[in-house]
Amino acid sequence: MNDSPGMSDDGRGETSNERADRNWDELMQELRVMQTGTQVLSGFLLAVAFQPRFTELDDLQRGLYIVLVGLAALATILALTPVGMHRSLFGQHRKPDLVRFASQIVKADLVVIGALSIGVVTLIVDFTLQRIISTAVLAVGTVLVIALWVVLPRLMRRG
Repeated sequence: MNDSPGMSDDGRGETSNERADRNWDELMQELRVMQTGTQVLSGFLLAVAFQPRFTELDDLQRGLYIVLVGLAALATILALTPVGMHRSLFGQHRKPDLVRFASQIVKADLVVIGALSIGVVTLIVDFTLQRIISTAVLAVGTVLVIALWVVLPRLMRRG
């Protein structure tokens, strides 16, 4: 990468440090959006355990609930990891490395959040309707997330 002012590899007139700063800012904005959704789902899951009907969950539903609480915690930890790393590496001129690592963490967090979102909807449908319908919701949700988050970006890269 070019460290002097001028054209970078993608045609922008920025240095590698400026590019790292811009990419870092974009990653932080993505994490803000992801964290808000995770907080809403986590709050919902935490409130569920204190509802009177929580005792009506069957063993499968209770197991799914525990998995979802774990996924919510993992999503929160993953979203905070780049921030913690930034604090640890601040002032050490490691931002390009940090951006590369944080980008991988954000991708992993998207997988966790996708699973968490699908799982929460599946649990709700399973509890309120029927297991067969929740299984269909699980399948459709999985296909939808893969289509929108994996297939669509690949198609856009080609075009």
